[in-house]
Amino acid sequence: MVEYRKSREGDNMRAAQVKENESANDRITARVPRATRSIIERAAAIYGATINQFIVQAAVERASEVLQSTEAIKLSARDAKTFLNALAKPPQPNEILLEAVCAHASLVESRD
Repeated sequence: MVEYRKSREGDNMRAAQVKENESANDRITARVPRATRSIIERAAAIYGATINQFIVQAAVERASEVLQSTEAIKLSARDAKTFLNALAKPPQPNEILLEAVCAHASLVESRD
């Protein structure tokens, strides 16, 4: 499996991490039902963390998963090879593509 990440200017695309030596200045609060708090307390105790540590770590892990799933394109080795070959040796534009380029040029104002 080969993974390609979409890039954004100024975005290094690293997964979010909680740094132990980084001071925590921002606060996040949430109101939850008593049963939810009880579940979190039990899990945090088993994990060996405070409730806050557990919640922050779980949130960071989930946020990383969400970002990964929306910002990465996963290809099989065969598909990656096909994609890279198409980039290296693009096919000649067909008539439909050429017509689309002309239509775009007539409909969209250039910002140059």
